[in-house]
Amino acid sequence: MDVDEPRDQPGAPTGTMVAVGRHAKRESRFSALFVCTGNICRSPFAEILTRHLLVGRLGGREAAAFELSSAGVQAVVGAPMHERSRAELAPWALDGSGSEAFRARQLRSELIREVDVVFGVNVRHRSAVIDREPAALASCFSLREFARLAAGVELAVLPEAPVDRAHALVEAVRTRRGLVPPPAPDADRVPDPMGGPQEAHHRAAVLIHEAVATLVDVIAPRRVPVR
Repeated sequence: MDVDEPRDQPGAPTGTMVAVGRHAKRESRFSALFVCTGNICRSPFAEILTRHLLVGRLGGREAAAFELSSAGVQAVVGAPMHERSRAELAPWALDGSGSEAFRARQLRSELIREVDVVFGVNVRHRSAVIDREPAALASCFSLREFARLAAGVELAVLPEAPVDRAHALVEAVRTRRGLVPPPAPDADRVPDPMGGPQEAHHRAAVLIHEAVATLVDVIAPRRVPVR
């Protein structure tokens, strides 16, 4: 939608507003949008796997505060996830019911405006998002760039609660952007597997898994059992 909805501040009576950046944010929730080209290979893989990893780390109830979605800049609207990318979800048993209901959708401005952060699978996807919605400049990153910068954030400065931690992480990464260049020109790239063999889909899946696993590790660190 084009009009910002009221957002509740944690610990405040219903209807209390808190402004963060361009929008009023619902601080009890955190939303992320993954963007690739057709929204049938890389971005749905990232969306589905990230959700699964968060549930595994936090449990279903706490992970439900994270709203994850995906879209494509040239989406194959209504198409299911590509069977070869979907097969790469098998190690987490997500290649069946965990992904069969997925349908591709086109990137729209309102999708960008409704989320806290946008992850373009590649730099050009980030550029496409910002071209469509310039105000997203501060909250849009290429996925592997964000993970690379997040891995260098001092964890002790982040809040303990996962949702608060996610919001703070976006700000911390934003301030590091431009200060830490990539180690190589294509270091933040996830090659498009579309039209390629299973190996191409596997390579993309490995790179995406590395990135989203880093995000989950920072947002929801493993809890050490109390002995």
